[in-house]
Amino acid sequence: MAKYNDAKCRLCRREGTKLFLKGDRCFTDKCAQERRPYAPGQHGRARKKLSEYALQLREKMKVRRIYGVLEKQFHGYFEDAEMAKGVTGANLLAILERRLDNVVYRMGFANSRSQARQLVRHGIFTLNGRKVTIPSLQVRVGDEIAVPEKNRNIPVIAAAQDVIARRGCPAWVEVDGASFKGVIKALPQRDDIQTPIEESLIVELYSK
Repeated sequence: MAKYNDAKCRLCRREGTKLFLKGDRCFTDKCAQERRPYAPGQHGRARKKLSEYALQLREKMKVRRIYGVLEKQFHGYFEDAEMAKGVTGANLLAILERRLDNVVYRMGFANSRSQARQLVRHGIFTLNGRKVTIPSLQVRVGDEIAVPEKNRNIPVIAAAQDVIARRGCPAWVEVDGASFKGVIKALPQRDDIQTPIEESLIVELYSK
């Protein structure tokens, strides 16, 4: 499977906004986007007027990088969103939010989505009492994500309560930090996703 191995902060600078790929570091003065708010490379400081296609492409790349999804999988999510009832763009974001690795991140059990993905692959969590290792798994209403007692001494997991208190959780999940478990109360709605995303540009891109 393809994997990005370069500096993650370059991705934020390329998209011109914080993608929160490095967890708490993104909220400090060490954030590269704060220190160097221009695209990486020799011509990063140059002002460029983007075409309509370029704006659409950049928005797609931004969302892909936020959720850590490759092109083939992302396009598959778009096709599922297009076939589902409702607004295609909102459906797409809801599908991405329902990924298990994203839910683990939203619940505060990981500092970033990439860290959540690694923890899921290592079998740290259970879904409805069963061990899971698939980060792309789609959660459903009523599903319970928990950390077995034997895994609660992992430093990242042990600090989960502090992360929850500092960052908070979206309204569609309910987390019991003391018991290291969370429940999906409802499906994520567009208003629940505060990340600045213009999903209509992605729909326009794929509709060409």
